[in-house]
Amino acid sequence: MRGISSVPTYVVMQPTTLCNLDCSYCYLPFRAADKRMPVEVAEAVAAEVAGFASAGRFSVVWHGGEPLAAGREHLAALLAPFGEGVEHHVQTNATLIDDAWCAFFAEHGMRVSVSVDGPRARNGERVTRGGKPAYDRILRGVEALHRHEIPFSALCVVGDPRAGVAAELYEYFLTLGCEVLGINVEEQEGVNLRGNRHDPADVTAFWAELVTAWRRDPRIHLREVEWSLRYAGAVLDGTADELLPRRLDPIPTIAHDGSVVLLSPELAGFHDLRYGDFTSGNVLTTPLREILARAAETPWIAEFLRGVEDCRARCPYFGFCGGAHAANRYFERGRFDVTETEHCRNSKIRLLEGVLDHARDHQPTAV
Repeated sequence: MRGISSVPTYVVMQPTTLCNLDCSYCYLPFRAADKRMPVEVAEAVAAEVAGFASAGRFSVVWHGGEPLAAGREHLAALLAPFGEGVEHHVQTNATLIDDAWCAFFAEHGMRVSVSVDGPRARNGERVTRGGKPAYDRILRGVEALHRHEIPFSALCVVGDPRAGVAAELYEYFLTLGCEVLGINVEEQEGVNLRGNRHDPADVTAFWAELVTAWRRDPRIHLREVEWSLRYAGAVLDGTADELLPRRLDPIPTIAHDGSVVLLSPELAGFHDLRYGDFTSGNVLTTPLREILARAAETPWIAEFLRGVEDCRARCPYFGFCGGAHAANRYFERGRFDVTETEHCRNSKIRLLEGVLDHARDHQPTAV
């Protein structure tokens, strides 16, 4: 895996910067402002996506702010330019989901992912702009999805990864009824300046316990655990080098104004004295395909690619993760050519160690 691909497998679209919640760990800088994406931006992206989609499965991920805060009429107008062969996904806090939104999802074939952090007691960080708990509103949205038989994924942020938490969370999401579960250990990035350093033994125990809970009742696709197990199996088969793509997916994030940030959506909206605004162009003035072709010319990306090569040279976990994520490098350590981050330790290294600890503890007993 070297360099950046000129053909993405998905794009992230920001229909609005506005979010109706004020979660304490959120990284977004403009979530109190309603800056909506003009239809012209969606049209410019859709014109390029048509070519990308012809190469295989392609996804458009609508991610805010809170995408539903853009309203059904405006979101429909943004969806309209995209043709067949494109999967639409929406990442939502679910508080605005009602029968009308469910009809909208069904009409447009949208795949839904809900952000929720587990049972009521673990959702204290997810509050309204008035500081009130959002949990009941989230559940009402989930109930509407069930009522309309719309399958959904769930995304859970964990601020205290340790033994005891993982089993509780997994049982909760079984009862919630999601089909896929992603676990994000809280990250220090964007406007969230809270530290994310945890005791290594606690984090490893969290992941090991999560594997154990999943294996007892694997009805949910557990994103991180299944990827770890695929990697471990590939190592045993001697095929691990085939798991990572040949080149990094550029992950173009199209901000509300058409500006394009590559590799890390979390960098959108930020500015740095050395790196500028992290954008590589704007789809209103330059076709997305041209922006992607010149990706390595963006100064911070060139620095990041040097850091990836350092990861390759130094880190025994490189084959698993492909190098520390750009936004985590920057927000934790102020540069892109550094290597190991707390995010690496929490969500890559300890994850794989937790999976291996589970495997060791559950080896068949010799007869």
